[in-house]
Amino acid sequence: MTPTLVLRITLAAVFFMHGIPSIFTGAVNNFGNLLNGAGFAPIGLTLAWMIKLSHVACAVLLILNRYIRVATLITIPILVAGIIMIHAAEGWFVVGAGRNGVEFNILLISALVYLAIINKKGIVA
Repeated sequence: MTPTLVLRITLAAVFFMHGIPSIFTGAVNNFGNLLNGAGFAPIGLTLAWMIKLSHVACAVLLILNRYIRVATLITIPILVAGIIMIHAAEGWFVVGAGRNGVEFNILLISALVYLAIINKKGIVA
């Protein structure tokens, strides 16, 4: 087992857990309402579904070790938008000295950038 495989599986687990529960609990609809309120009406709900499904697709691609750069090029801008729209106002910390801050998204983005950089011919070690 390579360190990159461990990273891909870990990231896949994070993106599965970021997408799947909200789909099955209906929380994706709340996310759509948030997006509508943030100026994305009337497409907020559609956008929310696209974002959550893209997280699931990213997880699948990471596990399959295919189209890694495509997955990162779609996922990173979504994470950056999350920082701008939600997390930046909460500061740096996710827990402890703060709540819902940017640190977790920064870590995810860094890991995805790493995978995109080392990617060769659509497959990483």
